[in-house]
Amino acid sequence: MRDRYIDQLRLSRHDARPSDLLLFAELGIRALRYPVLWERHAPRSLDEADWSFADERLTALRRLGVEPILTLLHHGSGPPQTSLVDPEFPEEFARYARAVAERYPWATRYTPINEPLTTARFSCLYGHWFPHTRDDGQFARALVNQCRAISLAMDEIRSVNPDARLVQTEDLGFTSATAPAREQAALENERRFASFDLLCGGLEPDSVMHRWLCAAGIAPDELAWFAGRPPADVLGVNVYLSSERFLDHRMARYPRHEWGGNGQIAYADVAAPFVTDAPWQGPEALLRSVWQRYRRPLAVTEVHNSGHREEQLRWLDEVWRAAGALAAEGADVVAVTPWALLGS
Repeated sequence: MRDRYIDQLRLSRHDARPSDLLLFAELGIRALRYPVLWERHAPRSLDEADWSFADERLTALRRLGVEPILTLLHHGSGPPQTSLVDPEFPEEFARYARAVAERYPWATRYTPINEPLTTARFSCLYGHWFPHTRDDGQFARALVNQCRAISLAMDEIRSVNPDARLVQTEDLGFTSATAPAREQAALENERRFASFDLLCGGLEPDSVMHRWLCAAGIAPDELAWFAGRPPADVLGVNVYLSSERFLDHRMARYPRHEWGGNGQIAYADVAAPFVTDAPWQGPEALLRSVWQRYRRPLAVTEVHNSGHREEQLRWLDEVWRAAGALAAEGADVVAVTPWALLGS
């Protein structure tokens, strides 16, 4: 699978079913994150861009009274001529974002790149997605490149539409561990906030992640660039039952596909709710930690739990109640959004 693209819109057949949008609208949906993906619309260059898919779908959404939140990159690395670690990736992506804004100047909400930290982890730390590396330096580069690309993209979009707003998504999770793996868990619990930190004013020079990124090869002035930049307008937290992780050095308890390590110690990396003796915080604690850290409008941008319908509904209800409890405390919680109409 490493030498070919996988188009999720084709796999789900949504790209051949514009009638899906009417069904979505009939559910009462009034806002929908919708893909205007770089690699689909301009796979070779902006001069050869084909906007027919986005033209048809965005026009239909407007007619149906559904506001699209435009996503330009979703768990991908762009067209074949670039990648997350390409030095020119941020500027090239920003040029694409401007072209989108010029074609659809009425669009006001954007998620330019979905889950930049998660994408960097799966692409460059775990090797699952292109460019399939397992390297701290490549991970750091992919993370910083994406966050810079998001910030530059919003500059370009706002130069066309000053009312445009950044709705930034991330899967934050939380990691606990048995004693031998607690140092790794502590690092992961700092790392989970890195993309939001960069996009909400930058990293403090004495912070754990600033030191870690510099040790991985990022120049301090690259991180200083984010200081004073316009912060995200809405912080979108993607909340899955499996997002909370438990690192357990007692690997024999778990199947081999859950075994891993950090090069110093080996451990199983498992979903905490499914381990009897694992600590578990739950969605309310997660959302509260984001609100207390940033004090910016907050949305739950993805809620999902794999399983039968009743388990999915039970999880949605739990997250809904958590968001309501936080709002009752005075937090600015603006939305709770189920996943996934387009990703299944």
